[in-house]
Amino acid sequence: MKLMELPGGDTLHHYKKSLVLCFAGPRDVLSTGPIGGGFRTDLQAVFNNDCNPGAGMSCELRADTYEEHMRLLALEDLGLDPKHCTGLATAASMHNVSITTMNYEDFSVTAIVTGGIRVNASRVGDPAAWHEKSGISEPTKPGTINIILHIDAALSPGALARALVTCTEAKTAAIQELLAPSRYSSGIATGSGTDGTILIANPLSSTYLTNAGKHCKLGEYIGRTVKKAVKEALDRQSGLNPAFQHNILNRMDRFGITEDSLWSTYLQKLSEKEKKLSPFVRAEFEDHLSQLCHNDTLVTYTSLYAHLMDQLDWGLLSPDEIIPAGKQILNFAGFPTDAHCSCSDDQNPIAKMADFYLQGLVELIMKQ
Repeated sequence: MKLMELPGGDTLHHYKKSLVLCFAGPRDVLSTGPIGGGFRTDLQAVFNNDCNPGAGMSCELRADTYEEHMRLLALEDLGLDPKHCTGLATAASMHNVSITTMNYEDFSVTAIVTGGIRVNASRVGDPAAWHEKSGISEPTKPGTINIILHIDAALSPGALARALVTCTEAKTAAIQELLAPSRYSSGIATGSGTDGTILIANPLSSTYLTNAGKHCKLGEYIGRTVKKAVKEALDRQSGLNPAFQHNILNRMDRFGITEDSLWSTYLQKLSEKEKKLSPFVRAEFEDHLSQLCHNDTLVTYTSLYAHLMDQLDWGLLSPDEIIPAGKQILNFAGFPTDAHCSCSDDQNPIAKMADFYLQGLVELIMKQ
């Protein structure tokens, strides 16, 4: 199915669980894809494929390597020449794509984005799982934020490379503005471990641009377009949006504050007599917790508390500054003042801050 025609005549189609952008003429392409990757001027199309076979099922390759899998997919499913196309794969649905176009005086920018980072979000520099040796790599989860960025203007090679930098900054800014958590550390995510990007410029355009940095209009429009599309795609795919983040558990789970850790601590605090009084202890606990999760005051002070923990991790503030300030924030939030004394003195400062919060929230739940 044809979805739209982009400025310059290129057409976007949706079929075989893929988005396929067919070129109306020669294009300059910079791609991170496993086939047709790097800088190319001889491509005829680009694509983004949903390799997810179904809910709860893992993606499976048709060949021994990801590269060969993508070649077969392009040829057998999409009817494309693998030598003259490039593509990306993802577990996100193409039905949840976000397409944003912005026009300036003599150029346009279109971002075509799919994404969902609930499972594979990471912060740059997080511990890695594997090292590629002699061209042999370990299997990884498919790219979770895939961006096809179409620019209807001719760009110098340097500007096209700079556009990739600006595009990546915009993606990261969108993720950080949503405070999406890394799943591999306690940090705020900057992307996923397998994101992909394809940039397209039109060498036939009468507009020739040599800069795509943040001080020029092209850079501004790349930033605005990509940020908007990334946020919309994350919302459509996995419901990651401001409303979802207005929740104390969603703000603090990256520090180990989860339903299960709270429940475990809650049980430790209950006496045997209290445990026997009701056969529905867990259900009652969950009810009390749910009443607190979206509380405006708690979410606000929890956000401040988490930011203090981030600044401690970044080395911007010391433990001597952070810990007393954190206790004050918890007091303002209404946490019981006597709940902060049960933590071990030999814990590292971030773990201690997390434990302060955990103990205090459990005490608050018990008072419901």
